[in-house]
Amino acid sequence: MPLRSLITAFIFLLSIAARTKAANGPEKEIRISSHKLDLVLEYGMKACVTSLTVNGQKVIGNEDGILTSVRVGTTVYSSLHLRSEPVLIKGKDILRLTGISYGDSSLRIDEQWTFTNTGGCIKWEIERSLSKPVQLEGSAIPVFHFDKIDTWDGAYQGYGGLAWFYLFDQKLCTYGVHSSSSSFWNAGNGNGLQISVTAPGKKVAMKYTRTDDDRLAFTVTVAGKAIMPRYDSGTNRRRFIRGATDVWAPMVAAAGKTTQTITLSYFDFNQRYARGRFTGLDGSKVGAVLNTIARIGVIDSLHFGGNSWHTPYGPICLHEQYIAQLGLAIDDPAYLRGYQSCLDFYRDHAIKPDGRVFARWAYTNEDAMPGQFNEDGFYEAQWGILMDANPDFVSNVAELYDLTGDKTWVSGHRLSCEKVLDWMLQRDSDGNGLVEMMTDNERQKKSSDWIDIVWASYENAFVNAKLYHALVKWAAIERQFRNKDKAVRYERFAAKLKATFNKPTTAGGFWDEDSACYVHWIDKDGTVHGRNMVTPVNFMAIAYGICDDPARKKLILGGIERQMQQEKLFFWPLVMRSYAPGEAKEEQFPFPNYENGDLFLSWGSIGVKAYADYDPAIALKYVKNVLAQYGKDGLAYQRYGRLEQKGLGDDILSGNSLAIVGLYQAIYGINPLYNRFYLEPHITRELEGTELIYRFRGDRLTIKLDSGHYAVSNKQFTIVSKKNFGFNACKSQLQYFDGNNHDISLEVTSEKGLTLDIRKWEVEKMDWVQLVSGPSGGTLHYIVYQLRPDHVYWLSVDGRPGEKIRSNARGELVINHSVTATSERISISPDN
Repeated sequence: MPLRSLITAFIFLLSIAARTKAANGPEKEIRISSHKLDLVLEYGMKACVTSLTVNGQKVIGNEDGILTSVRVGTTVYSSLHLRSEPVLIKGKDILRLTGISYGDSSLRIDEQWTFTNTGGCIKWEIERSLSKPVQLEGSAIPVFHFDKIDTWDGAYQGYGGLAWFYLFDQKLCTYGVHSSSSSFWNAGNGNGLQISVTAPGKKVAMKYTRTDDDRLAFTVTVAGKAIMPRYDSGTNRRRFIRGATDVWAPMVAAAGKTTQTITLSYFDFNQRYARGRFTGLDGSKVGAVLNTIARIGVIDSLHFGGNSWHTPYGPICLHEQYIAQLGLAIDDPAYLRGYQSCLDFYRDHAIKPDGRVFARWAYTNEDAMPGQFNEDGFYEAQWGILMDANPDFVSNVAELYDLTGDKTWVSGHRLSCEKVLDWMLQRDSDGNGLVEMMTDNERQKKSSDWIDIVWASYENAFVNAKLYHALVKWAAIERQFRNKDKAVRYERFAAKLKATFNKPTTAGGFWDEDSACYVHWIDKDGTVHGRNMVTPVNFMAIAYGICDDPARKKLILGGIERQMQQEKLFFWPLVMRSYAPGEAKEEQFPFPNYENGDLFLSWGSIGVKAYADYDPAIALKYVKNVLAQYGKDGLAYQRYGRLEQKGLGDDILSGNSLAIVGLYQAIYGINPLYNRFYLEPHITRELEGTELIYRFRGDRLTIKLDSGHYAVSNKQFTIVSKKNFGFNACKSQLQYFDGNNHDISLEVTSEKGLTLDIRKWEVEKMDWVQLVSGPSGGTLHYIVYQLRPDHVYWLSVDGRPGEKIRSNARGELVINHSVTATSERISISPDN
């Protein structure tokens, strides 16, 4: 008999056996196992997965474990109550359950479930047919009932967001997202379960619910078009609800068949999200903050911000320049891809025709200025026209480009970013380089920046500092696109802004000699306000390179630190002293209260950056303080009161993680740039020996940090240097960038593993040691860049008398070096 006939007969006999068992007993079950996954399918007069074990941990062990269902009106039809018994067909690595039928005379739902063991995962294909078109109040295809709400710490979505179950603090909390994958994880045991959905031509939504009996219900819904939130009526933007499970609006399902595949796979959480070895710090806390708090502002696939989805009205502040920067330390490609899509959405829906960027988005319009909102939920805040939304949009685009190196993506933002910047630059009516706000003085009681109930007006240092940063970043991108005219315009405006910014207040600038700080703003009539050491203003001035006067830096940073020690504060407050009466909303007095003196952790990255160069020990102290506070309360607050230093506010901010982002960027010196991985550490002795793992554009890098000895490696190449440098590698090619130079200094092609230990890189001498893995022999192909064109250079190996080589007309020196030893020292110097 032919093999195909044998298989057909075997499957037929199995189906007969399955039918016979169904007739003779109640429910049957069959086990399906794959890599570290084990599930039990129960079938008879119901169809349901009653057990799911992940790497030995039973995460589902209940009668309604994983099932499918629909809700029509108030009636729920599910695979727990079938019209007839299904038939099980078993083949090699495949199980098919056919004849799954539920519903009633008004609506029939027919399904077929096919489970395939691929060896690395379990694929579950669900074919569903509806007997007629119907409006569904809910659809689960399927729903997973995990045994406990704390079975998992959280679930990462495919776009880099987080459902953090710590925040499901009541029964019937429900959070809905538009994602086709969820990666559930438990930091305690390291187990991870990824659930991905493939539904060609369809849209996928997911929701997470803390059930009445304190379990976690995870529901997958597939529809013909994007599923809208049910609440609130008229806006339909709310993703998180309490006391209910119906986060999604009703949808119309067509008659006929749909097919979707659910893929279940195991992952090792500690391996996938490994960060390396931390010396001098609690690495588990560093990872925990970046794995949770840093992601909490991602509300949905197209809505990234700093405020969490848990916040009652769910706001996103587009006037926050650090959302891309969070991605630097989160170090997850999914977050970067997700934020690209988000910024595309903001470009298309949050920018007005004249170039003004709406400052906020929210679930509702309650925070909006009357009439100043659009149908997509973007709006001007009731507190005033918050001008920093414009430069912050540009800064986030520019910094995300540095993180991804995606030139095609950033080119799609050129026109919009130019329009957004030009809208700002036209606000400089007197040509002094400082743009003006919409209000002339504080008596108008309107804000213009992130500190939204302080009445900053006219020439605002906070907004102008952000604008300077955006101009510098964007001018560099214009040069990459060879748009010299635009680049020069932005560079010149930035230079004028910086010059005026640094002038004393008596000459129209922001520097106040008497207060030893940059002030917050100056009214149109010249009245100076905010002499109270507004920390973000002064930190930005230093961190963004506006203030490059060492004496001023010392006055600012030294003065702040003395007061911090006197008050024994664990973190920097928004202001060191009180605003004057009339400068802020009345409820903020007496000092300290809210924006007039409380501690907001969202300015941690620029604070750490400002101190890292001045005194890294001070920067590190506040990083440690934030980690200690995380150990006490999880940082799950908006801010901390100054007097008791306890958490306040239900508006949880992802910005609470920014001191740890500052640790990565300014202390460890990790700075991905558009064409290289740039390392510029400012470590202290107690951090020596730190060895970090960092994911950079598909490569897994190892960064080793010791005092005056830094190394970056991938699987094939390593660069070692005593100072800051750039690293870029692809198959068989390694590039070294000296210092913060954005152009390549040295390039080598090698099929072997290779270490370059840079000893010296100066105009008069370039010196490095090459260490080749494996036996000697073969050829290394070097190109040394940025030399004098058409000039003779001496090449020396291990100090032996050298040979003369001439650079080409582009200032490049091509060297084909035959390897004669595992370790060789190469030196190049010009023939003077």
